[in-house]
Amino acid sequence: MASDLGQIVQLLDATLKPTERRKAETALKAEEKKQGFSLQLLQIVHNESLPTQNRLSAALYFKNFVRFNYVDSEGNYKLPGNEVATIKQELIGLMISCPPAIQTQLGEAISLIADSDFWERWDTLVQDLVSRLTADNAKVNNGVLEVAHSIFQRWRPLYRSDDLFTEINHVLNTFAAPFLTLLNATDGQITANANNKEALKSYFDTMSLLVKVFYDLSCQDMPPQFESSLEQISTLLHKYLTYENPLLATDDDAEAGVLEHVKADICEALQLYTSKYDDEFGRFTPVFITSAWNLLSSLGPEQKYDNLVSRALQFLTAIASTERHAQNFNDENTLNQVVEKVVLPNVALRESDMEQFEDEPIEFIRRDLEGSDTDSRRRAATDFLRTLQEKFESLVTGVAGKYINHYLEQGKSDWKQKDTAVSLFLSIAAKGAVTAAQGVKTVNSLVNVVDFFQQHIAADLINTESEPISRVDAIKFLYTFRSQLTKEQWQGAFQPLIQNLGSDNYVVYTYAAIAVERVLFLTDDAGNHVFTRADIEPFAKDLLEHLFKLVEKESSPAKVQENEFLMRCIMRVLIVIKDGVLPFVDLVLDHLIKITAVIKENPSNPRFYYYHFEALGALVRNGSPGASAKLEEQLWQPFHLILTEEVNEFIPYVFQLFAALLEPNPSGALPNHYKALITPLVLPTIWETRGNVPGCARLLAAIIPRAADAIVAENQLEPILGIFQKLLSGKKTEQNAFEILEAITTSIPKASLEKYFPTVLQLLFTKLQNNPSESFTRSFVRFYHLVSARTEAGLGTDFYVAQVDAVQKDIFTPIYLKTILPGSQLLVRPVDRKLAVVSFAKSLAESQAFAQRYQKGWRFTCEAFLTLLGNAPTVATGAGNEVITEADVDDIGFGLGFTALNTCKKPAADEFPQIQDVPQWVRQYLTQANAAQNGAIAGYVQERLSDEGKQALAQYIG
Repeated sequence: MASDLGQIVQLLDATLKPTERRKAETALKAEEKKQGFSLQLLQIVHNESLPTQNRLSAALYFKNFVRFNYVDSEGNYKLPGNEVATIKQELIGLMISCPPAIQTQLGEAISLIADSDFWERWDTLVQDLVSRLTADNAKVNNGVLEVAHSIFQRWRPLYRSDDLFTEINHVLNTFAAPFLTLLNATDGQITANANNKEALKSYFDTMSLLVKVFYDLSCQDMPPQFESSLEQISTLLHKYLTYENPLLATDDDAEAGVLEHVKADICEALQLYTSKYDDEFGRFTPVFITSAWNLLSSLGPEQKYDNLVSRALQFLTAIASTERHAQNFNDENTLNQVVEKVVLPNVALRESDMEQFEDEPIEFIRRDLEGSDTDSRRRAATDFLRTLQEKFESLVTGVAGKYINHYLEQGKSDWKQKDTAVSLFLSIAAKGAVTAAQGVKTVNSLVNVVDFFQQHIAADLINTESEPISRVDAIKFLYTFRSQLTKEQWQGAFQPLIQNLGSDNYVVYTYAAIAVERVLFLTDDAGNHVFTRADIEPFAKDLLEHLFKLVEKESSPAKVQENEFLMRCIMRVLIVIKDGVLPFVDLVLDHLIKITAVIKENPSNPRFYYYHFEALGALVRNGSPGASAKLEEQLWQPFHLILTEEVNEFIPYVFQLFAALLEPNPSGALPNHYKALITPLVLPTIWETRGNVPGCARLLAAIIPRAADAIVAENQLEPILGIFQKLLSGKKTEQNAFEILEAITTSIPKASLEKYFPTVLQLLFTKLQNNPSESFTRSFVRFYHLVSARTEAGLGTDFYVAQVDAVQKDIFTPIYLKTILPGSQLLVRPVDRKLAVVSFAKSLAESQAFAQRYQKGWRFTCEAFLTLLGNAPTVATGAGNEVITEADVDDIGFGLGFTALNTCKKPAADEFPQIQDVPQWVRQYLTQANAAQNGAIAGYVQERLSDEGKQALAQYIG
């Protein structure tokens, strides 16, 4: 039964109040299950008598509801058909009529629906949009274009494919002509309303969206409709790149106005057309080069121009990248102009940069360092100069060198000038891509990076009195060129770098933490770490204590988790020091538990808490068995709280860490408090959240061997098999299903398992018939070998064959010949290949089915077995020196999915750790089995194998 709208409005309101948030979220979760909930949210959005805040909350909730509840992982609708139809019918019109902030949320919701439905299941959408376009109603047109842009921009990062072009052509056939009509109409309205400020602004908003959609429609290939109108389009773009009107000027120095937005959008489109369609567009390019140049020379340092300046520079960078246009710059006088008029003004520090450095240090760092500053002037100017340098290396190095020396001279008395010199040097010294792992790999051979550092920069690293910006420049220089320094040079620089962690300036100590972390991650070309445990062990404890002090400086959840760079450094030190942490593990654990308690109150920085859980993972990974028991004890309380308080952001991490604590000792008894987890783990609710599944499955698989008796005694095997069945049905969760099935097979006694086995096989065979994924087939083959090799547990090949017969008589033969035998050769991991060898050996030696019923099968098995042995599986040893890379957190759909912790990855299960030398084991095993059966196996060899086979097997049967 649906609730009344007033109640939902109250609950949405309550989610904005920290004290009522959790309770309100739980109540809304219950509402979500009722039919028609999505339509109630849209009614609230539509209700103009409600405060905008309520309508916005409902729009935001609707967007998130659609994200999780519209389709399942296979793309099937989770909502009733009539509800889906109504949403599609109402959403466009509703969005067009709403205020801009609400429009944005609904636009994103439409984009999410389009992800699963456009275009085949929503083929009326483009026609619906086109039918709403008008000649002069900017508000309606802007709504339509917002929707169009939110859908078409999904094409930008995609790879070319037939399906993609079918979709784009479907859009162009309906949309391209009305789009060009609207472009001309909007141009006409702007001209007609040149003196009407309000109308002008609205039509410029339309123009901005039109240019964005122009880019979307062109991003994969130039639409033929645009190619035939290229001259008109080019004239119009040029008109607005150079357009001026005092009515559109803004008083605010920080916020760009609509005119700046339009010009920036045009520069972005020009960059695309120059780099992708130069053959067709090249004849129009010269006039744009001149205009972009004039634009850059005329814009001031105000922040409102930042995006426009960087887009214009990116366009010129595209020009400099194309052979025929680059020659415009191949001249010393021109390059002097480039450096003086365009590069220097945009790499120099501005007042606004210094204000950000002081007032919003974490933002300054992210923009300066992370490449999230694609819109920063400095980055764009640097890229432009670098591109010119690739074309004319000695000329650019010479021109820039003069300016660098000039600013270094000025810098002796003015640190700002020195900062400009260092920035300019960074621009010309680095060549090629800057990688996250190694910094700059290739440098300009005409400059000496280490020499420049020693002469001009090292002093700032050591001198605690130097300006904060100068110290930041010194640290950044080391960070950028980290792979250019030898180990000896690094040993000289490392201590001063660490001393900068003691600075009281936020940016300085954060940069120091960033550089320390990257140096500890740095490997040489052979993949060995430059800094090892031995290098950092003497001061690791002090270093960690200091980093924790910086993290915990302020006590509010938001402040504690503000600076992810500090936590990343803590994580890296713990990874490098390995079990060297044990003497002071309590100290580290206390800090991490304290931080967990603070940030769980309001998780707000996904990167911070990701690194935080990786740091805990490093402790779990490095602990000895004794230390693990202690960790289990100490982490139980804080982790259990996360589960009971439903801190959803942390739950997937907690499951992984619990599992990693239990896995090293599968035969130990399950600690008492973990027994409390079994009941909630077998309830369906916890598995409904997609992000929980991998961690849940891993934890359940870790608990099963340690609680097998209790699971059988308390009748929990059936619900666990129910979970296996549910996970097996989804493509994205089938591997998690096998994880649980293997744990059951290796832990639950045959007597309890047997009655369920035919049903399990039936489910696997059904999936095997329906075009399964490669990974499914591989897991299916591994599962066969797991059963076939476990003869000492009463399983084995004959058990498997008997269970298959219970499903359908004689179906074993095609499955064995078509899937198991060929699939065994495709097993990749050494532990899986070893398992297959053991399984085949036991089939040859012990199976009655192969001895009598499948005599040909005995020969095929023997041939597959010899092939595997010819490429004998080696046992992996010496684990622990591998490079642990953390996930690239930007790529993770935080809050949506699951993020694996790399510090405590689950090792591949070795079912027979006691077998180290596989060929030797085979020799021993077959010889003994043959003797025990009075030479029967040798008899099969003579009867059933070719001469080649007899010879190959002879070395294994004494």
